[in-house]
Amino acid sequence: MKTKARRSGIKQEGIAMRTFRKVSLLAVTAVLITTAAASALPPVEGRVFSIYPAVNEVSFYKNAEDDFDNRGWTLQVISINSFKLLTNFTIEFTGDFNWDMSYLDRDYYIELSFVKPLAGKLSFNYQRIISTFEDSNINQVGLRLSL
Repeated sequence: MKTKARRSGIKQEGIAMRTFRKVSLLAVTAVLITTAAASALPPVEGRVFSIYPAVNEVSFYKNAEDDFDNRGWTLQVISINSFKLLTNFTIEFTGDFNWDMSYLDRDYYIELSFVKPLAGKLSFNYQRIISTFEDSNINQVGLRLSL
C-alpha cells in the first residue's frame, strides 16, 4: 500500500515538475522575445501604430528570512510595454519563479495585465494571475489610479 501511494506521489511530483519547467520556459521565452523586439526597436510613434518599451528587466535574487535562514532563489521577469493599435494600451508581465522558497521545491507566480487608459491618471485594468499557490487561475478586473 505504502509503495503504491509513494509511487503515485512521485508521479504527481514528476508531473508538477514538468509543468513548472514548461510554464517557466514558456513565460521566460515569451518575455525575452517581446523584450528583445521592444528593446531592439527605438520607440515607434505613428497615428495608427506605436510601441514604447517602458520596463524590461530580469533579476535573480537570493532569499533569506530576517534571521538569515535560507529561503532559496528567485528569478524575476518584468516586462511593461506600451502599444498603440488604433488606441493606446499597455501590456504588463510579471513573473516570479522560485526554487526552495515555499513548501514546494519549485513554484511560480505570474501576472499578465492589460491596461487601457481612460482619462488622466485613471485606467481600466484586466489582470490574469497564474500561480502554483492557487488551485485555479484568477481574473481581476478593476480601475487603476496612477499616482
